[in-house]
Amino acid sequence: MASKKSVSFKGKQVDLDAFSNKIEEFLKGEGFTVESTGDADKGYVLQAKKGGFLSEVISAQRALVLSLSGPSDDATLTIGVGNWKKDLVVTAVETLLVSDLFLPVDIAEMAWSAEVENKVLKQITAMV
Repeated sequence: MASKKSVSFKGKQVDLDAFSNKIEEFLKGEGFTVESTGDADKGYVLQAKKGGFLSEVISAQRALVLSLSGPSDDATLTIGVGNWKKDLVVTAVETLLVSDLFLPVDIAEMAWSAEVENKVLKQITAMV
C-alpha cells in the first residue's frame, strides 16, 4: 500500500507561492528533476524524480509527488509516490482532485520511498 504523508502548517502564515519555489529549489539542489504547476488560489503540485542507480532498481516512471494547498494560515503539504507524467497538468488535476493518486509500491520502492519522503519532508518542514 502506498504511503502518503501530510503536514499542516496551521497558524504559520505560509506564502504558498514562495514556499513552492523554495521547495522546488531545495529538491533541485538535492539532485532531483522537478516539474511544478499551480497557483496560490488552487494550490501547487510538484513532481520530483532522481536518476542514477535508482532508475535501474526502481521504475524510472516513479516520482515523489508533492501538493501544497490551503489558505496561508492553514496550508497543507502532502508527499507521496506517484507516476512521473509528462503532462504535469494531468498530474496536478489528479493530485488536487483525486485522493488516490498515490500509488501502491513494492518492497524496494517502499524502502526508498520511506527514506526519501522522510528526509525531504523533514527538511521542507524546517523551512517554514
